[in-house]
Amino acid sequence: MHDIIDTNASRKSNLNTDESKIYVMVDNELKKHETVRHVDDEYVRGTVHTNTVENVWNIFKRGMHGTYQHCGEAPLHRYLAEFDFRYNYRVKLGYSDTARAP
Repeated sequence: MHDIIDTNASRKSNLNTDESKIYVMVDNELKKHETVRHVDDEYVRGTVHTNTVENVWNIFKRGMHGTYQHCGEAPLHRYLAEFDFRYNYRVKLGYSDTARAP
């Protein structure tokens, strides 16, 4: 995980994670690293949570299992870019999280 974050994240980034040990090495690399402890039933502490990224991955997994069932490794980055675009521009398209909530 250290190499991925080192290559792709700005040193000015704030990183919110769960308590997994794979993130320990990044503590000194970024502006701020905070964790929530799911093992202690802590899922949100103020603005610290992993709910957003979990939501993004759930949308991606549903799309890959439902619509795009046969994606190989070579075009995977294109599918990720498509879902990234859809997630980030959903409000501009009139689909805010608040409007979609029952």
